[in-house]
Amino acid sequence: MTTPNVETDVSNASGWRFKLGGCIFGFTFALWLVIPLAASLGTPAARMAALTGTIFVANKVLQLASIAVMGKAGFQQLKAIVFGHAKRLAPSKTVGPIRHAIGLVMFCLPLVWAMLGPYADQFWTGLRSNIWQLQVLGDLLLIASFFVLGGDFWTKVRALFVRTA
Repeated sequence: MTTPNVETDVSNASGWRFKLGGCIFGFTFALWLVIPLAASLGTPAARMAALTGTIFVANKVLQLASIAVMGKAGFQQLKAIVFGHAKRLAPSKTVGPIRHAIGLVMFCLPLVWAMLGPYADQFWTGLRSNIWQLQVLGDLLLIASFFVLGGDFWTKVRALFVRTA
């Protein structure tokens, strides 16, 4: 019984199998773009539901196929590439007082606006516009605040849900 050569596996990971598996893996995510395209073309709801289910199943099959094509070494390399970029996006552990204050404003402003907005319409009609772009901007502001507030913020939020913290 022979043991696999690690150097050969690593060299195969950067070859045609890795590239083909990466293309298949990328295609699984691009396949989801067919749904909004079909919706914009006026596809009936029953066909949209069938299309969504078919894409869901095909997505899982194609992801498994891409892993099989890449092999273990290629999949490990793909994970290293993806999580290498994800680690750069992780929020810093501690932040300064100015960054913390800016993050808290970014965090609280969309929440307070969403909570008090419907009541503002009762007292001042027309103050709050229902433009979906402003609503998306508020959501993006809330998400960006998590990165501005840093990693310690998550520890503080988690402590709210732990009784003994």
